[in-house]
Order: sequence, then C-alpha cells, then structure tokens
Amino acid sequence: NDEHHHLDDDEEESIVNKDIKQNTTTMIKGISIESFIAGFAYGGTTVLVGQPLETLKTLTQVPSSINTTSSTPNNNNILTTAKHLYSTSGIRGFYRGGTPLLLGGGLMRSAQFGFYNSVLPLMDDNFGKRDKNDYWLGCVNPHVVAAGWAGGIGRGLVEGPFEMVKVRRQVVSDWKLADVSKGFGVTLFRNSFLFSSFVIYMDVLKQQLARYDMTLSPFFTAGICSNMAWLTVWPFDVIKTKRQSGKFEGRSIRWLLKDTMRTGDMYRGLSVGLVR
Repeated sequence: NDEHHHLDDDEEESIVNKDIKQNTTTMIKGISIESFIAGFAYGGTTVLVGQPLETLKTLTQVPSSINTTSSTPNNNNILTTAKHLYSTSGIRGFYRGGTPLLLGGGLMRSAQFGFYNSVLPLMDDNFGKRDKNDYWLGCVNPHVVAAGWAGGIGRGLVEGPFEMVKVRRQVVSDWKLADVSKGFGVTLFRNSFLFSSFVIYMDVLKQQLARYDMTLSPFFTAGICSNMAWLTVWPFDVIKTKRQSGKFEGRSIRWLLKDTMRTGDMYRGLSVGLVR
C-alpha cells in the first residue's frame, strides 16, 4: 500500500509539473503570450485582405475637398469612389496607406487581445469569478467589460500614430512627425468602446447559444459580434477619420461631432466597413 501511494504521489507530481510547464509557455507573469502572437498574425492578415475596403471607407468618410469654415454633405458613394480611385491610381491606389497598418496592424491587434486575455484572468483571480447573479442586466459580465476596455486601450496606444499616417496617405494629405498625435484621444476612446462592445456581444451570444443548446462556427460568431460592435461605435470612427485627415485643422472634436450630425455623415462608409 505504501508503494502504491508513493507511485500515486509521483504520478501526481509529474502531472502537476507538466501542467506548470505548459502554463509557463502561454503565461509569463500573468501575460498571455499566445494571445499576443495570435493577435499579431490576425492583424497582419487583416491588412493584406481588407486594405482596399479600408481605403474606400476612409475616402467616403472624408470629402476630397473641404472648406474648414463650413462643411457640406458628403455625396460620395462607394461605387463612385471606387471608380475614381481606380481611374486615377489603378489597383495600387486601393492599397494606399497600407504600409503603416501592415507594420502596426499586427502590433495593435496583438496588444488588443494580449491585454484582454491578461486582464480578464487577473480580475477573476483578484475579485473572484462573476456568476450570473452578478451580471449587469442579467447577461453582461463586468469583468469582461473591464478587460475589453483594457484591450481597447492597449490597441489604441499602439494604433494612434499608425492610423494617422494611414489616413493621411489615403486622402493624399501632407503630414509631419508632430502630427502623429492628431486624433489620438478619439482613437483611444473609439477602440476602448469598440473592443469592449465586441467581447460583450461575444460573451452574451455564447450564453444564449448555450441556453438553447445551439452552436455557431467561430467565423460567424466573430463576424456577427464584430459587425454589431462597429455599428455601436461607427460615428466615432467617422469623427476619428475626419480628425486625422488634416482637412479640418483647428476644429475641435465637439465641432466635428455636431457637423457630422448636421450633414448626415454619422454612418458614412458603414456598408463597406462592415464588409471589410
């Protein structure tokens, strides 16, 4: 019996050591390494595949010529913008501004998912996992909300300068190094709101699928929740693009918000943005 217990102890110790070793490969001091790597791969792929649609989105959000003392409704549509871009710049024009995002896209998505998957277990460890009795409105996990905001902030801290350069290149507007902080605040807010919305929708959708014993592929689950998140924050994306375009110099975020509402541009470029 003693030998049997000794063998069990050895086996248990071996299993524990194996688990520790496996966990060490993915978590270093509470940081999810795999999430950072996966986010980096996702970010690079997104730029390569979605850049043409991203360029069209930007060009429909920002009119080609602007008088900063007043703004008129933007009548550019996707088809007209695409035809004009192709006739003037060819296929290459659709990838204009792609280099900054190719360099920074992997980093920003890496930070986004890395921060989220590091903060969420940290919250659970320090404050205890939330059960449904603690959920807001019966379905929103407050820890998911907090981790989502952290992920959005992580992405925004990296994305701001790259996004500004991308927008300036897309709208063919000059820029200098001092301009890289333009639109940084609204980018940070948009990203925090965007990613927290995304993970909330993901969590709620998974709860509902489990409740009715249904399944949905990760592709459709992420696609649905991503589009819902963009629908939630799209007006801030329009304002961010205008702020970074260099065509509204001297105008405050408040002025841009009012002007965007007045001209009916709150959801300008939404269709191509959701397809992207």
